Amino acid sequence: MAIDRETLMRRLIDSRRGLLQQGPIRKESEEGGCGVVGFASSVPVGGRHIFEPSIQMHNRGNGKGGGIACACHDPEQLGVEADTLKNDYILQIALLDPSAKGEVEAEFIEPFFNIDHKAELTGVTDWQELGMPVKPPDLARYFVRVKDEVLSRFASENGIEEATGREVEDEFVYQNTARLNLKYYSALGDKRAFVMSHGRDLMIFKVVGYAEHVVQYYGLEDFKAHVWIAHQRYPTKGRVWHPAGSHPFMGMNEALVHNGDFANYYSVSEYLRRHNISPQFLTDTEVSVQLFDLWRRTYGYPLEYVIEAMAPTSEHDFDQLPPEKQKVYGAIQANHVAGSPDGPWFFIIARSKPDEGMYRLLGITDTAMLRPQVFALQEGDVSIGLVASEKQAIDATLHSLHEEDPRFRLVADRYWNARGGSHTDGGAFSFTLHKNNGSSQLRCLDKFGKIIEAPEGEYAIDTKSEPSAPAGGEELIKALEAQAASEGARQCFAAVVEAIPKWNLAGVQWLAGALVKAAQKGDAEMAACLEALTLLNDRRYDPGSIRRSAILHVIREAINSILDSVPSIAEGGKGKFARVDWETRGAIRPPKEGERTLVIFGRDFPPEGDDNDARLGVKAYELGWKNFIHYGLKGQRFHGCGLGLNTQGVRIDVYGASGDYLASGIDGLEIRVHDNAQDQLCQITKSGKVVIFGDVGQAFLYGGKGGEIYIMGNGAGRPLINAVGRPRVVINGTCLDYLAESFMAGDPHKGGGFVILNGMAFDDKGKVIELDNPYPGSNLFSLASGGAIFVRDPHKKLADEQLNGGEYAEVTEKDWNLILPYLRENEELFGISVDDLLTVNGEKKSFSEVYRKVKAVKLDVLAKKQVPE
Repeated sequence: MAIDRETLMRRLIDSRRGLLQQGPIRKESEEGGCGVVGFASSVPVGGRHIFEPSIQMHNRGNGKGGGIACACHDPEQLGVEADTLKNDYILQIALLDPSAKGEVEAEFIEPFFNIDHKAELTGVTDWQELGMPVKPPDLARYFVRVKDEVLSRFASENGIEEATGREVEDEFVYQNTARLNLKYYSALGDKRAFVMSHGRDLMIFKVVGYAEHVVQYYGLEDFKAHVWIAHQRYPTKGRVWHPAGSHPFMGMNEALVHNGDFANYYSVSEYLRRHNISPQFLTDTEVSVQLFDLWRRTYGYPLEYVIEAMAPTSEHDFDQLPPEKQKVYGAIQANHVAGSPDGPWFFIIARSKPDEGMYRLLGITDTAMLRPQVFALQEGDVSIGLVASEKQAIDATLHSLHEEDPRFRLVADRYWNARGGSHTDGGAFSFTLHKNNGSSQLRCLDKFGKIIEAPEGEYAIDTKSEPSAPAGGEELIKALEAQAASEGARQCFAAVVEAIPKWNLAGVQWLAGALVKAAQKGDAEMAACLEALTLLNDRRYDPGSIRRSAILHVIREAINSILDSVPSIAEGGKGKFARVDWETRGAIRPPKEGERTLVIFGRDFPPEGDDNDARLGVKAYELGWKNFIHYGLKGQRFHGCGLGLNTQGVRIDVYGASGDYLASGIDGLEIRVHDNAQDQLCQITKSGKVVIFGDVGQAFLYGGKGGEIYIMGNGAGRPLINAVGRPRVVINGTCLDYLAESFMAGDPHKGGGFVILNGMAFDDKGKVIELDNPYPGSNLFSLASGGAIFVRDPHKKLADEQLNGGEYAEVTEKDWNLILPYLRENEELFGISVDDLLTVNGEKKSFSEVYRKVKAVKLDVLAKKQVPE
């Protein structure tokens, strides 16, 4: 007779009583703000590809804690048979004291396990030469199964004989690890050894250092796996300068990395103690994975319920759930709220279930969305799902993979941010790899099981054959060359947009190549071709039978080719453009007569510091340059910063994966980002113009004082917090939550600031469409004391409970005359016409029927509303 889940749960918990660690749970913590990244690929890829995104997030680390985990390996690389890898546990012991190896084997391995294979891992390079402060531990690796008689005795002693064999064996391995750590690490005295990982087809490596040090030290550059995750920075609690305290942390068959820290670490630990579980390394990341393991493996909750227990749905989102989900979620929250992590956090989890041929990468964000995250999906001959603290880390991964395997494209099919506790997607997404008879299939699902897919269309880029001219292609190039001006570029763009639905991808490749060749004929042709390609990169249009991501891949490579061909600054004065890179940075000089634009190739510059490309731009500005193009970026930060006061007339164009803090503190200049922007965009901006041809990250315009900012897509969480003065902002998409919290921007009609939130998007055919909800969050204009938000909300979907300090009002003609010039500029920049915005269900409406105003409520009025008489 099979044991029921509740009985099994209670007996498993009871069996752990002897594992509780004695002594107080530490409360001290360190500042959060880590860098995390992970990806799951349909084909195995080497560890060098987790190296690149890790090194790009050094600002999120400090060299005192780094780690990686990998899952779904090649058995030949591990020196075992395929069945051994599938069935055995990979027990990895970190030997802080190498002499402890024999004792550990004699006491915790040999009596209990059949050992099918074992190996020792030591460093392949000198740890001091890598700049690591502490020598990484040697690792002893064992492929093991619990002995039959041991397993039978363990099941009998704990009353779980009726449980499945693997459930019992998992629990024995879990408890054996806890006992080993209690004796050799957690107990008072010397720390001699600990279990690095014990999962099936899953391994963890961690050091005192950076995440990429793990790859270098243990020689994992060519070690292949399907799933990789990485973490930069030490833990926020516990022993912060010790390999045992670095992320990832393990559950049973999962590894977890974490950006953030918990406000309720102590209460979560107490919740776990009631289930006979205690943290052995005293970190909030460790209790996170202990919670996950408890709810998933011990309670047997489906993944959706585990996510709900970790990130409870609340407020306005809870009210939007179907009644049956409200009932279940209410019960989960009532039973487990004491264990729900509170505070800023974001988890990436790698999971392995080799019995089912299933491997998973999971990202979960907290309901307050205090830590940044970006998800991405690319599908094709090879497929990959990615998640990271920053989009630039995703781009760095794709670039690294593409250089080795051109089946990976430089641009993902979809990018998005998650909104924790959302009723629409749950704020959590999984990339699940299914392996069956040698084939692999990757699928992306949200919390509720909804499938996320790439758009249909041609995606394979042929780099071997020469494409022929598509219909009308040669005429387009001739017309552009004849005009060689901005107007010619726009006419070329318009003609291409009309023609592309009739072309295939080879036609786009031919066009891009022809524009690159035409650009070599002179400065005017270069400027026109660059503008035409930039429009094709920036604007949305019908791609016909081709995926937009493939078109962008081709267009962006063509833009890079044109900019690569610009004469070096060392050659001097040969045209309107001059180019500088890392090798020629010492040749920087004032512009010569006729030179107008400095092109800076940022690929090899460090992401920040005195030697980064943004600082070189500041030096060039001081020498007299006014127009700049930064390209080839892979996360470099601070573009536009540091130029000082009154920089009107300066323009900066940014291509590639720009990093954080772009345009922060600017005063007058114009900057255009021809891709998504990252976090902390336009912090404390005073004045100027910023145009983003994509989405923006967390906390943009934090403390902003002015400027015009146009966002083609979405903002993530907490835009315009504490903004003052007169920022004028157009967001064509939406924001996750906390838009304009504590906005202090005065009266918009007397020079104050405002936000226009259009709640629109582009479908896969480039058509402007309404979002289901113009603003999904529970905190709109919270505690604002001035300014206004003008929201496109023709269906009146915004609710009173989304406000805390604001109120809805009709848009007057005076309001409309105020915002209309910004909507006209928005149309010019992005092609989103005012007519599109005023059209509802195919019918043109008046502005007052389409837009609503959110204005601040005076404090005395708000007080009466909150505390009625």
